[in-house]
Amino acid sequence: MNNAVMHSKSNIVWQDYYELTKPKVVLLMILTSVIGMFMATSTMVPLQVLVMGNLGLALCAGSAAAINHLVDRKIDAEMARTQKRPVATGKLPTRHAIIFAAVLGFLGMAALMIFVNQRTAWLTFGGLLGYAVVYTLWLKRATPQNIVIGGLAGAIPPLIGWVAVTNSIDAGGLLLALIIFAWTPPHFWALAIARKDEYAKVGIPMLPVTHGVRYTSVQIVLYTVIMIIVTLLPFATKMSGWLYLLGAVVLGAGFMYWSIQLYLGKNPRAAMDTFRYSIVYLMSLFLIMLLDHWLIAKVPANVVVTIGLPF
Repeated sequence: MNNAVMHSKSNIVWQDYYELTKPKVVLLMILTSVIGMFMATSTMVPLQVLVMGNLGLALCAGSAAAINHLVDRKIDAEMARTQKRPVATGKLPTRHAIIFAAVLGFLGMAALMIFVNQRTAWLTFGGLLGYAVVYTLWLKRATPQNIVIGGLAGAIPPLIGWVAVTNSIDAGGLLLALIIFAWTPPHFWALAIARKDEYAKVGIPMLPVTHGVRYTSVQIVLYTVIMIIVTLLPFATKMSGWLYLLGAVVLGAGFMYWSIQLYLGKNPRAAMDTFRYSIVYLMSLFLIMLLDHWLIAKVPANVVVTIGLPF
């Protein structure tokens, strides 16, 4: 046994620590944070805020992800999607993961406190606690509405970016967070349908497990409608222009198509296809929002008229 443990420890590589941070999730968070920063100003975001703000957020998000790996290590070991995670397999000792999470969290908070502002730091810390403690330790195992309530923590990266620039919590930043909050249920429930049997096996009360696939697919359609309405608000409030409106409508129509496909139940791959599309959807929506904002804020008025854009 001791030889096996020593052999396992000797095989620890930096990729194991990297995997603890859920880098793909963090990358999407940073994308929305960066766009939140640029949406908060009509000029260039200060370089220090841009770099240190997103570095601090990435470190804190990585810390929260590592805590999630620690808390869920037993159920991760029983699910096909997560059974190869380094803490679940025992390749990375829990003590190492705890120290790693603590160091990341400390460095992230320090970067935000010193180089950005305290409001951004505490907002980020609240998101860390919301995901790592409230969602992972309690909500995930307590209610099928776990992802709806817990989605608050995952929705704040663009608000964090906004606050990093303005040092204030404004309607614009809250609206960006609201978009992700409305997007989270149809995004995650699609995955939960695809992994329904695995969640049932480990006793996690995801909505498809407690209420069935049919009920969940109806909820996905309803939440997709809500999400599409919410994504129109930046145009309605004149935060964004016609380019964004066009992008939001087209992307929203695509999301609705996949939600209906999932509801109809004729395509066995519809759940994962919907989940994958939802990621592309969010990335594209925020990038179009940034492009729209850049065109309005950066391009001189006579150039806009010349190329015929209705801004």
